[in-house]
Amino acid sequence: MQQNVGQKGIAGIIFSSSLGTLIEWYDFYIFGFLATIFSTHFFPDEMSASLKYISALAIFASGFLVRPFGALVFGRIGDIIGRKYTFLLTLVLMGGSTFAIGLVPGYHTLGVAAPIIVLALRLIQGLALGGEYGGAATYVAEHAPANKRGFYTSFIQTTATLGLFLALGVILLVRNFTTKTSYEAEWGGWRYPFWLSILLVGVSIYIRLKMHESPLFAKLKAAGKTSKNPLKESFNNKANFKMVLLALFGAVMGQGVIWYTSQFYAQSFLETKANLSFDQSRVIILWAVGFATPFFIFFGWLSDKIGRKWIMLLGMLLGVICYRPIFNYFLTASNTATLQIDELAQSRNIATIKTDDKKLKDTLLETTTVQVNFTNSSTATKIFTTAIDTKTGNKTPYGKPIFNNITVNQKTYINFILLVFCMVLFVTMAYGPVAAFLVELFPTKIRYTSMSLPYHIGNGVFGGLVPFIATLITNTVDGATPLDGLYYPITVAALCVIIGAIYLPSKIDADVLDNENEMV
Repeated sequence: MQQNVGQKGIAGIIFSSSLGTLIEWYDFYIFGFLATIFSTHFFPDEMSASLKYISALAIFASGFLVRPFGALVFGRIGDIIGRKYTFLLTLVLMGGSTFAIGLVPGYHTLGVAAPIIVLALRLIQGLALGGEYGGAATYVAEHAPANKRGFYTSFIQTTATLGLFLALGVILLVRNFTTKTSYEAEWGGWRYPFWLSILLVGVSIYIRLKMHESPLFAKLKAAGKTSKNPLKESFNNKANFKMVLLALFGAVMGQGVIWYTSQFYAQSFLETKANLSFDQSRVIILWAVGFATPFFIFFGWLSDKIGRKWIMLLGMLLGVICYRPIFNYFLTASNTATLQIDELAQSRNIATIKTDDKKLKDTLLETTTVQVNFTNSSTATKIFTTAIDTKTGNKTPYGKPIFNNITVNQKTYINFILLVFCMVLFVTMAYGPVAAFLVELFPTKIRYTSMSLPYHIGNGVFGGLVPFIATLITNTVDGATPLDGLYYPITVAALCVIIGAIYLPSKIDADVLDNENEMV
């Protein structure tokens, strides 16, 4: 697969491919980060806040579920027509859908049509992303020499994390330049990140239009040796289908749950279970992701030297071992019930709300919010709830006081960043080498299709469902603790480590594979 591409040429190829993929990840993840606000505007008021949030996560998860179908549709196009124009098409679909989500009115305007329209746009996003990654990774790999394939494709691997980083950064920037009220309004500042997408996509399309087709694919096409039916050749061929299954269950499903637990569910957990403030939970993720991102490239480079298998499996194993202790620390370190109250601020905010509890049909709930300062410099909002009988006017305490909007002290804040950094480091080990690993498993003429399907089942289904399944477990299962949601990613990653350790080849002979590709 050695190509006559100089350092300047390969740098341009990596930049052009990576920029578009980064923007697609940005588009894909801003919905997830804004799910809490989105849920307040696109579902009826009669629904409880937790049910609204779960419903928003379900719409978010739908984009992951259709990614394998996008892999099949666009993988087939990419193996027949070419890599360049296929992932150019996916970029247009993703950017257009993201911009359109920002234009959809809320439930109070459109009723049930509002979430349905967003769901349809989210499905288009998922289909587009299903075709993007395989094309970008294949395109870069088919320009790379065998001894640097892990290193060069690792730049594509950084785009998922950088897209997340960009999404968080834009959201925080908008949040800090708008008031809380104007940001959270139906047509408020939370929509701006969606609208920004159209500008980013326009720049990327301009750059990608100047790209040339992959030389390996161009050679096959000129010789008339491209696949006539990539789906049949990928999945009806016993040897190739075995590699598809091995890639999925021995590598990618474990890598997927590690990615989404460390980088996405961690943020959700910090905000909804540890009850950290919006800004602090997201800044923690930003710092951790920023420090860890270079390690994608390091582990991609290292996989060229010592092989890809054990680096990927070690990253998954570390997640299996460390997740519960790390997430337990998040809970205990932010548990304000164990902290001594130093002072209650004089300002109070009192609100009366309706309850959806059938046992309290003639009752209103009055919430009193008080700012609390602690002796260790942490702060929090303490919410007292009182049940008011609408017939008699009697008031009684309702439930236990809740602490939220917690801002932890400097020491705990740094510890949180270090722990999230460690989790993202697990991601870089599992994810950094995986593009080169997948590319080397399959022949050129069906590579786009063959590698895209296991990747997007592993990441889109097994990985993408982590936030939804974990949240569902902790909110709906009787007696569930906040840590019980981790059983899902830990179990999937552990199974993948076992299967991968037994069945994955320790090293793929890339040079032999290249010779086979040339003869196909």
